[in-house]
Amino acid sequence: MPTTTRATTETTGQLSAVRTLLRLWPYVRPVRARWAGAAFVAVLASCLALVFPLVLKWIVDGPVTERDPGGVWVGAGVLLALGIVEAVLFWLRRWLVARPLAGVEAALRADLYRHLQRLPVSFHDRWASGQLLSRGTTDLMVLRMFLAFPLTFLIVNGVTILAGLTVLIVQDWGLGLVLLAPAVPLIAFCYKFEDGYAQASRRSQDQVGDLTTVVEESVLGIRVIKGFGRHRSQARAFRDLAGTVRGTELLKARLLAGILTVITLLPEVALGAALVLGTIQVSDGTLSAGTLVAFLSTALALRWPIESIGFLLAMSQEAATATRRYFEVMDADPEATYKAPAAIEQRGPGQSPESATTAARGDGLRFEDVAFRYPDAAEDATPTLTHVDLHIRSGETMALVGATGSGKTTLTALVPRLYDTTAGHITLDGRDITAMPRSELRALVSVAFEEPTLFSASVADNVLMGAPEATDREQLEQALDVAQAGFTHHLPDGVDTEVGEQGLSLSGGQRQRLALARSVVGTPRFLILDDPLSALDVHTEAAVEAALRRVLADSTALVVAHRPSTVLLADRVALLSEGRITAVGTHHELLRTNAEYRHLMSGEHAGETDAETETERV
Repeated sequence: MPTTTRATTETTGQLSAVRTLLRLWPYVRPVRARWAGAAFVAVLASCLALVFPLVLKWIVDGPVTERDPGGVWVGAGVLLALGIVEAVLFWLRRWLVARPLAGVEAALRADLYRHLQRLPVSFHDRWASGQLLSRGTTDLMVLRMFLAFPLTFLIVNGVTILAGLTVLIVQDWGLGLVLLAPAVPLIAFCYKFEDGYAQASRRSQDQVGDLTTVVEESVLGIRVIKGFGRHRSQARAFRDLAGTVRGTELLKARLLAGILTVITLLPEVALGAALVLGTIQVSDGTLSAGTLVAFLSTALALRWPIESIGFLLAMSQEAATATRRYFEVMDADPEATYKAPAAIEQRGPGQSPESATTAARGDGLRFEDVAFRYPDAAEDATPTLTHVDLHIRSGETMALVGATGSGKTTLTALVPRLYDTTAGHITLDGRDITAMPRSELRALVSVAFEEPTLFSASVADNVLMGAPEATDREQLEQALDVAQAGFTHHLPDGVDTEVGEQGLSLSGGQRQRLALARSVVGTPRFLILDDPLSALDVHTEAAVEAALRRVLADSTALVVAHRPSTVLLADRVALLSEGRITAVGTHHELLRTNAEYRHLMSGEHAGETDAETETERV
């Protein structure tokens, strides 16, 4: 179970189910009139059922006792009419709640999806995707079912039970008290059941989220699983987790069976005692047969409302758990509300905030005493980056070179604020990026990540995602030309071809070229490229580099590079070692003066053959 899941499971009991469910009120409020109308109709229909015993009493004590067939037919007609009215009322209740509650579920899902897009990358690093998927699907379905049925009938059945008990006591207070006797033990059992079932429900829903994660990873990683023949071990892992979910579900079933047994048994015993006492009273002449029939009919009419308490409490606890899980995500602070740490506001010696924000245009990209530690790292852990000082002049291309794990990708992620720096600050043309709206920042900075992620959309849609305002087909063609992605014109529908989930219908090199095209389509002011050519063969790489030089001439670029050929795209090179910039210069200068750089370049050169002879599948 993920860390986040364990932590939230331990706090399940801190809020009562009622207080938790009240958080749904803002979503229910717009449809409260129709929901209240549906609840009123359901109460009316349920209480109408209590009229049946009174009609039966009239029939038994009147027409039956007096042997009046005509009166019996009248009573039967009244019962039939009451049944029709009850059926119509229940249909009306269903009609009143169906559409608005579907809207409530849609609103919850839309808000969740919108909020997920605004949450920082650090949040997504901590949360398993399956946990988020289960909150957006299974949990919301549970909430819709709760609002449509359990919530309404908790009110309806509560009113019905109170009304029914009032009728019973009015008919015969002695027998009524006999039926009321199980109330106290029932309340105690329900309270104990509620606590145990809440914990089991939370555990079950978290485990379903973990199971969803396993399924998702198996689907996305099917090539690896098949390639290494690991389908049996994956199946065992799935079976073990599914068995855990099964065990928790069986625990829920045992808890529910226990409370249902108590809820059914105690009222039945009380009803049996009332029947015996009532029969004795009828034989003694102190109670009419019609009154006994009406009393027993009313008690039987209350069986469903009483017996349903177990189901309704169980569904309410599951809904409360689903609500907690939903708001665990919704309560997370989105990027827009994140404030940079106090340390980020510190300026360099002699530099005022005013001078930083009013610096002349064309200052380029600056890192000033930047440090970074991942949010989930221990406080005493060594920072990933520390005291990084780097200036990339306007229009300049800077190659970033370093050993694996030196922090290159982390440094590039700080520029578009996928993460916020722990200390120091970063400026674009003199403007501190923390003082810029993220929308503006990300319109200025374009990024090509090391892992080329594509979406289930057309080639054109995937590329133009890098510049939503770019609607000109010519801009698309230019970007594809820079990335040497002419293969797209030979796809079944050209650039309108759907590439499928994760773009797995394309080769690694093809995906990387489309990701590169996406980063250059809008002619960005600042360009961040994280090893953008690693999956290309030597001939394609040379063609892409030649075209990329034209784009880099108009941008301020930071390019993570591992090959000498990629380094040669840059005007200067920065060496990142153990989280710090240790050398800056041209490629040839660093080859002459820096042993670590010379070692990295010679190692890359020696290892180029395997990477560059990859045969691409078109």
